[in-house]
Amino acid sequence: MAPRRMETKPAIFCLKTLLLLYSFIFWVTGVVLLAVGLWWKFMLGPYMLLISSSPSSAPYVLTGTGAAIVLFGLFGCFATCRGRPWMLKLYAVFLSLVFMTELIAGISGFVFRHEIKGTFLTAYSAAVMRYDGRDDRSLAVDGVQRRLHCCGVYNYTSWFSSVYFPINGIPTSCCVHVSDCNEADLKNTTLAAQKVYKEGCYELVVSFIESNMGIIAGVTFGIAFSQLVGVTLACCLSHFINSNQYEMI
Repeated sequence: MAPRRMETKPAIFCLKTLLLLYSFIFWVTGVVLLAVGLWWKFMLGPYMLLISSSPSSAPYVLTGTGAAIVLFGLFGCFATCRGRPWMLKLYAVFLSLVFMTELIAGISGFVFRHEIKGTFLTAYSAAVMRYDGRDDRSLAVDGVQRRLHCCGVYNYTSWFSSVYFPINGIPTSCCVHVSDCNEADLKNTTLAAQKVYKEGCYELVVSFIESNMGIIAGVTFGIAFSQLVGVTLACCLSHFINSNQYEMI
C-alpha cells in the first residue's frame, strides 16, 4: 500500500497546483466582471436608455455574478489547500452552474441579437423625436453622435421631423466642427447638410454589433467552456484524495 500512496502524492501535488492556478484565474475573471458591472452602471447608464425604454438589469447581473465568482474563487483556493473532497465537489458543482449560466447567456445573446437591434432602433428613434437637449436620453444622444461622428437615426434628415428642429435646428452634437456651426445654419435644411455628419448612428451601431458578434460569442463560449477544466481538475483531485485516504485505512 505504501508504494501506491507514494505514487498518488505527486499526482495530488500536480492537481493541487493546477487547480490553484485555475482558481486564481477564475477569481481574476470575477474581479473583471465586477469592475465591468460597476463601470456599466455608473459610466454607461445613460446610454442604456437608448437601447431599452426601461432600466437595464445587465449591470446588476454582471456585478452580482462577478461578486459570486470572486467569493467562490477564494473558496476554490481554500478548498484546494485544505484538500477536503466535499469542498472540492461543492466547488465543482458551482463551476458547473457558472458554465450553464454563461452558456445560456451566450446562446440567448446570439439568438436574440436581431431583437436587440430592433429595440435599439425603436428606442433611439423615440429619443431623437423627443430630444430637448436636457434630459438623460437627449444627453445620451449627444454623446453617441459626438463619439461616433454620426447624426440622426439613418442620417441627419431624421432630425427634420423632431420636436427640437423647428425651434433650434439640428443639435450641435452633429456638427463636424462646432465652431463652424450656428443656429441659423442648423435650422436651414440645405446649409445644415454641409455642416453635420452624413452617416446615421443606427447603421454604425448595427455594423459594430454584427462585425463583433462573432468575437463576443467566441469569448463568451470560451470562458464558459473553461469552467469544465476547473470541474475536471476538482473532481480528479477529489478522487485521488479519496483513494489515498482509503488506502491508508
